[in-house]
Amino acid sequence: FKKDAYETMEASGDEPALSPRVAKLSEDMHSFASEVQDVKILDPSTGKEIHASDHKRRFFEAAWLHKYNGKYYFSYSTGDTHLLAYAIGDSPLGPFTYQDKILEPVKGWTTHHSIVEFESKWYLFYHDTSLSGKNHLRCVKIRELVYDAEGKIKLKEPQPKVEEV
Repeated sequence: FKKDAYETMEASGDEPALSPRVAKLSEDMHSFASEVQDVKILDPSTGKEIHASDHKRRFFEAAWLHKYNGKYYFSYSTGDTHLLAYAIGDSPLGPFTYQDKILEPVKGWTTHHSIVEFESKWYLFYHDTSLSGKNHLRCVKIRELVYDAEGKIKLKEPQPKVEEV
């Protein structure tokens, strides 16, 4: 393992964070019907892309998209801060405006997830290491989500505190 090889892979400082990519699929879903493009996540106070130095809000990995009340919700992991964050947009191609975090860090630190509707309720699926205590042995968790009058996502019940992250 050569740590130095990974130090320049990610944007840093005041430049925009690395972006997820998106493209429209063709009708047969075997090829792209559009060019691949960056998904832009915007700071609500400036309207500009979130900077790479903003580790609590920038995209890192684990993208998920769902639609609620005509809006598209793009949720993702922030990486080394281990938060699950989300942004809202009018198109599945973006741009999306950052809203808030959904989930604090979990035991085992990975914040990969999905959000689905089932029988008129919304659920967040994610995993942690609470049963095994080992990062490579993860267990599935489920939490009910609710949306407030402005369309903001909240956990229906508060997240239990994590002793170790």
